Amino acid sequence: MQIFHHGAVDGVTGSCHQLTLDDGRALLIDCGLFQGAEAGADGARAEQLEIGFAVAPIAALVVTHVHIDHVGRLPYLLAAGFRGPILCSPASAALLPLVLEDALAVGFTRNRRLIEQVLAVLRQRIVAVPYGQWVDLAGEPVPGDGADGQIRLQPAGHILGSAYVECQADGKRVVFSGDLGAPDTPLLPAPASPDRADVLVLESTYGDQLHEDRATRAERLRAVIEHALRDEGTVLIPAFSIGRTQELLYELEDLFHLHGAEGPEPRAAWQQLQVVLDSPLAADFTRGYRQLRAHWDAEAKGRVREGRHPLAFEELVTVDRHDDHLRMVRHLAQSRQPAVVIAASGMCAGGRVVNYLKALLGDPRHDVLFVGYQAAGTPGRDIQRYGPRGGYVVLDGERYDISAQVQTIGGYSAHADRQSLVDFVTGVPAPPREIRLVHGDDGAKSALASKLQAVLPESRVLVPG
Repeated sequence: MQIFHHGAVDGVTGSCHQLTLDDGRALLIDCGLFQGAEAGADGARAEQLEIGFAVAPIAALVVTHVHIDHVGRLPYLLAAGFRGPILCSPASAALLPLVLEDALAVGFTRNRRLIEQVLAVLRQRIVAVPYGQWVDLAGEPVPGDGADGQIRLQPAGHILGSAYVECQADGKRVVFSGDLGAPDTPLLPAPASPDRADVLVLESTYGDQLHEDRATRAERLRAVIEHALRDEGTVLIPAFSIGRTQELLYELEDLFHLHGAEGPEPRAAWQQLQVVLDSPLAADFTRGYRQLRAHWDAEAKGRVREGRHPLAFEELVTVDRHDDHLRMVRHLAQSRQPAVVIAASGMCAGGRVVNYLKALLGDPRHDVLFVGYQAAGTPGRDIQRYGPRGGYVVLDGERYDISAQVQTIGGYSAHADRQSLVDFVTGVPAPPREIRLVHGDDGAKSALASKLQAVLPESRVLVPG
C-alpha cells in the first residue's frame, strides 16, 4: 500500500491524492484545480492542468466534495483516459455536473456541444454512494470492511454532500479527510470522527487558527450590517458559490426574522434592507440546496416546519442577467440605499464581485466583508491585508485605492479550525499510527503538526513535501 500526493502539498488548492493497493489497483481521491499564487500569475499553468501520473492503474475516483479545488481537473482526467467510476455522495452527485458545467465554460471551452458531451460522460460515470455504506471500487455495496479496495463515505460537514473517505488497504484503514467543516456550520450536521484510522490524510487549512463561535460571528455580521444602515452603504461579501453563500443566506434570514415587523426585535431600517445575490452560479446552487433539503440538519428542517424559508426569504433579490448586474453596480455606487451584496468569486479573482469592488472600494460608506479563506496571490488576500491600512489593490491591471471598510469574520469559514481538527483526530478510539498533513499553508501545517504531536506522541505526524 502506498500514498502519493498530486496536489495540495505546497498549499491549499489542487487536492489530488492516490492510494495504491498492494495488487496494483489505485484509488484517486479528488482531482482539483490549483488557484491563487499556487496557479501562477496568469491562472493554472499548463503543466498543472496536465495529469502527470499514470491513469491506467486508477480503478475509481472518489470526490469528497464539489469545490473547484477538489474537482476542477476532472475534465483533464477524463481526457487523459480515465474510464472508471466517479464515486461521491448523493448530494455531490446532484451538484457535480453544475460545478463542472461552469468550470468547462469558464476555463476549458465555449463550445456548448463539447461541454454537453463531457457532461454526458460525467453523468454516466457518477455513482452515488450513501453515507455509511461500504462499497467496492465499482460502487457496488459490500457486506463488510475487510477486503482491500472497499471504501465508505462519512459526512464531513464542509458543504452539502461533503464526505471524508474510509478505505481498506493492505489490512489497514486509511482515511482521507477531504475538507472538514466546523461543528456548528449552518444547514449541515457536524462531522463525527471515524471509528478507526491507521493512516489519516488530514487537511490543515486553518491549522494555526481558531474560529469565532456561531453566536459571536452572527453578532459581528449584524454589527457590520448596522454600520451599512447608518452610513447608507453596501456590505459587499465575496463568497464562494457553493457552501458559503448558502450559509450566509441562512444566517441573514435569521437576522431578518429577528428584526422583521413580526419578529421579537423589530427594527424599521432592517425592513427596508435588501440582500442581493448577484451570481447565477450561486443562485443555481442555492436552488439545488433547497431541492436537497432532505440532507439538511435538524435545525434547518425545524425552521422549514415553522413556515420559514431559510434560503428564499422575502428580502432576497437574485440578479441573473449581466445588464441587470451592471445596473445594480451603478445603482449601489450612486444611491444611498443600504444593501448586502453576495457575489462571486470568493477570492475576488474574477466574476461579478470585481465590478462591485471597482465601484465601491473608493468610498468609506461601504464595507467589504470576507467570510472565507483568501489564498496568497489573490486580490482578496491583498484587500484583506492592505485595505485596513488604506492601501490599494490591482484589479484587471489597474490600481484601486481602498477607502471602504474591510472586515473579516473567520467563523463563517466552511473549514474546521485547529481545535476542531485536533478533536476530529483525538476522537478516533485508537490514535492513528500515521497522520499526513495536506491542504494548508506552511505555517498552518507546522502549527497543527506541533499540536497533534504534543497530544498524540505515539502517532507519527508527517508533512509531505
